[in-house]
Amino acid sequence: MDPEEVQDMIDGAIRRHNRNASIVSIILGWIMLAAFMDGLFRLLGLIPPFMGLDINLLPRIAELI
Repeated sequence: MDPEEVQDMIDGAIRRHNRNASIVSIILGWIMLAAFMDGLFRLLGLIPPFMGLDINLLPRIAELI
């Protein structure tokens, strides 16, 4: 193997790694965004409670006002 072939192999491996890392990062980002939005919507009362855990703040805020 000459140095050019070795460099091509290294470049290909780095390109593949960057692509795979980007895909994993995108998937994790969407999962975290979905979890955040789920919690926010439950906090605002737009989604019903899950397993009896009611975290809706609107009735408590209405009592204070």
